Amino acid sequence: MNKTTPIFAKKDASNFFRILNKRVNTYFKENNLKKTGNWRLHFKTFVMFTLFLAPYFFLISMNMPFWVYLLLNVVIGVGMAGVGMNVMHDGNHGSYSEKSWVNKIMGGSIYILAGNVYNWQVQHNVLHHTYTNIHGHDEDLDAGKIIRFTKQAKWHRFHKFQHYYSIFLYGLLTFNWAITTDFLQMKRYLKRKLSYGEFKKPSVQWTTLVITKVIYFSIWLVVPMLMGIVWWKVLLGFVVMHYTAGLILSIVFQLAHVVEDTKNPSPNEEGELENTWAVHQLFTTANFAPKNWLINYYTGGLNHQIEHHIFPNISHIHYNKIAKIVKETAKECNLPYYEFKSTRSAILSHFKHLKELGKKPQLA
Repeated sequence: MNKTTPIFAKKDASNFFRILNKRVNTYFKENNLKKTGNWRLHFKTFVMFTLFLAPYFFLISMNMPFWVYLLLNVVIGVGMAGVGMNVMHDGNHGSYSEKSWVNKIMGGSIYILAGNVYNWQVQHNVLHHTYTNIHGHDEDLDAGKIIRFTKQAKWHRFHKFQHYYSIFLYGLLTFNWAITTDFLQMKRYLKRKLSYGEFKKPSVQWTTLVITKVIYFSIWLVVPMLMGIVWWKVLLGFVVMHYTAGLILSIVFQLAHVVEDTKNPSPNEEGELENTWAVHQLFTTANFAPKNWLINYYTGGLNHQIEHHIFPNISHIHYNKIAKIVKETAKECNLPYYEFKSTRSAILSHFKHLKELGKKPQLA
């Protein structure tokens, strides 16, 4: 990754964020609302954890036809992605509750989703939310050589086919978290002394990583085998679960930033960016299916990525309401507000964008 830290512009002639922030604060004050979660989020937490864990207990305690076994692992994968998007995500942004210990517990749910709190907070909260869509700084754009997400990335001949093969690789996201990504990220982040909040001793982070990985694999692999499920069946179910969750999460992530309209700004020779941080988010982020109740509910408001990127410390349960304020303010300030009316149109845009990136070699 690029070591030169980009510098955002300090002045915005339109005063976009100042006006928007005042309007959003007024909305919460006038409606006597807290910016964190409420009973709706608490109930959704119950729903998502039930979807995630109930099938697991059925699998280890009952004999069932093979097709039912596989189907339940798909359901676990759907629940796994649901917990990640609705519970873990808000928890690690500190927006689930006003109480920090509640946020830590909910954010810590990532440990049974194959991830690690420290790594996730650095990659997501620090790198992605700060340097959104900036090549060499936002690690969400880094897929190694296999997929080219920006024009600045090196082009290879096989990228001509990436709009075909990428969908098959997306399902490996959480599987990679469990096996390799967390170890590689921790080594890299600790070396750079990156952190979200207090920087803990490397020994504490490595110990936490190893212990939580042992517990994770014990829950999902060892316990089912001890309960009498044959090893190959357990491994197959594990792969099906992860592939389902990985596919869902990858697609949701890509629809927010890797589509035709969103930009990948590059700093000038002095490392300066054209826009302020808040305006930068408008150019690099897109919403999709804002009026689809099911998408709004299941994705944890991640289809309202514009609102989430500008107000990451506000719980996703409020995004549907404040979206109107953000959209109107952006329009008044003559700034973009990228939005796809449906999930289908966003998916088509993503793969059209991948196809285009696969045709053209990198920028000089």
